Amino acid sequence: MQITRACEYGVLGLLALARRRPGEVVMLEVISREEAIPVSFLGKIFQGLAKAGLVRSARGSGGGFCLTRPASEITVLQVMEGLEGPIALQRCLESEPECEHIGGCALCGLLAEAQDRVREVFAKTTLSQLSGRHLPPGLFRCNNAIVPDASSTTPPSPEPPAALNRTSGGVQITFSSLPNPLLPISST
Repeated sequence: MQITRACEYGVLGLLALARRRPGEVVMLEVISREEAIPVSFLGKIFQGLAKAGLVRSARGSGGGFCLTRPASEITVLQVMEGLEGPIALQRCLESEPECEHIGGCALCGLLAEAQDRVREVFAKTTLSQLSGRHLPPGLFRCNNAIVPDASSTTPPSPEPPAALNRTSGGVQITFSSLPNPLLPISST
C-alpha cells in the first residue's frame, strides 16, 4: 500500500486549516503557499474533501475553505477514505474481491489483519493530534525551538498562520507575538 499524493496533500491541507481558529475561512492560495502544494491540485483535492463533508467552501470575496467540525473530531482515516475510498492492502480485501484464492488463502488472512491495524492507527489519529507535530515547509525544530531552515528551497510563508498548536494541552504559540524568528516550544 502506498499513500497517494492526493491523500498526503489532503491531510497537509487540512492541517493548515486545523492550525486556525474554528470556522476561519482560508483561501487555497494561502494553504498552497504554506504547505508547498500546487494550488490547482489542491483545488481538486478540496473538492473531494468537500464531497466527503470534511470542509465547507465559502464563495466570493474573502472566500475559501474551513473545517466542518473541530480538528479533534476528524481522523486521518476519514480524510484518506474520503479522498480515495476504503483502504485495501490487496485485491482480496476490496469490497468486491477479485482473488482466485478467496476463502482458503493464508495470505488473505494475514493481509486482513495488517489492514485492520493500519486502519486502527489512522482512525485513532486526529488532525488535532497531527497539527501539534507538523511544521510547514521552511521550518524545523532545533534545540526545543522552531527556526527557519536556511537550506530550504521553500521559504517560510510571508504570512504565517495565526498560531501553531505545539502541545497536546492546546498551548498556542503566535508567530507575530515573537520579536525574532526563534519560536520556543512550551514544555507544559
